[in-house]
Amino acid sequence: MKTDFQKILENRPIEVSAPCRLDMGGTLDINTFNYPLRHLNPCTFNIAIGLRTYIRLEPYTQGIVKISSKGFDSAEFTLEEAPFDHPLGLMFAIAAYFRADGIHILIDSSSPPCSALGGSSAAAVALTAAFKALIDSEVIDREQENEFRHEIAVLAHALEASVAGAPCGFQDQLAAVFGGVNLWHWTGQPTFPFFKRQIIISDSLYQDLEAHLLLAFCGIPHASKDINSRWVRQFVSGRFRNHWKKIINVTDTFGRALKEGDFQTSAQLMNMETALRCEMTSDVLDDIGWRLVKLAVQTDCGARFTGAGGGGCIWALGDPDNISKLKNSWQNVLAEIEAAGLLEMKIDSGGLRFSQ
Repeated sequence: MKTDFQKILENRPIEVSAPCRLDMGGTLDINTFNYPLRHLNPCTFNIAIGLRTYIRLEPYTQGIVKISSKGFDSAEFTLEEAPFDHPLGLMFAIAAYFRADGIHILIDSSSPPCSALGGSSAAAVALTAAFKALIDSEVIDREQENEFRHEIAVLAHALEASVAGAPCGFQDQLAAVFGGVNLWHWTGQPTFPFFKRQIIISDSLYQDLEAHLLLAFCGIPHASKDINSRWVRQFVSGRFRNHWKKIINVTDTFGRALKEGDFQTSAQLMNMETALRCEMTSDVLDDIGWRLVKLAVQTDCGARFTGAGGGGCIWALGDPDNISKLKNSWQNVLAEIEAAGLLEMKIDSGGLRFSQ
């Protein structure tokens, strides 16, 4: 029986949000990599941050799905005509999966559009959870249960992968659902659980870690499909396999160093990982990105692009005094670019969240 979303929303509009993330060791969350490399225990590190993506569902014209999102033109279609290759195509694909019409999907992201912080995946997680909440009225009451969070992460990833047009990783959905500071281990198994979560920093230490972090938006949108696709083609053809083996080791060692509070070693490992990526694809950093990374290295900090790079954001890690010096240097560079600037750096512990 088809759910009457319009009628339900007339009585109770719903709002759900999920956080974006910083990351290191990405791409290893794609099965193309973690299946053949599973003997090396591949892992990906990420930090959920307080730049949230909000989804609100309201009633709309019967038979129509309308989507409005900051940074994009609003669009509306019937489910049968909704294009999945549209800039908002992922959201239409999720609505199609749930056979949801008579709705207006409003998306408000705290992160800049195309900033490589995983905002689209956070939106997918929030929208998937919102529809599940409308179908199952008990969802909000059990939102803290791991089983529900796992279900949302897996479904949101599957829906995104179905329309992405390129191999799709899984770390963004996990950060959005669970929050926190984690190392995700990829088991290389086709059956659940195909990942394991290792908490690196506990909630009580978030404030201390925040003093060691810096985040900048370079003002230039990224296109993750292009770089990720090149990495996939290289790997499949047998190129740079040793680079990926090194990235696994560096990421795992980084997680252990950070857990022990060894920020100097962590910073050095970040720079090693960034250098390995640049050897494979030099344009993973744009001109501004290169300048920010060089300044970080000169200030004894670590720096890495977020996501697949090629524009978007750069994040840094180091001792608080060095981070303070780097902040001034980065601000001078970012002032040259319209829309560029430092972003608020707060760690998000809650992950997926329903608003009443």
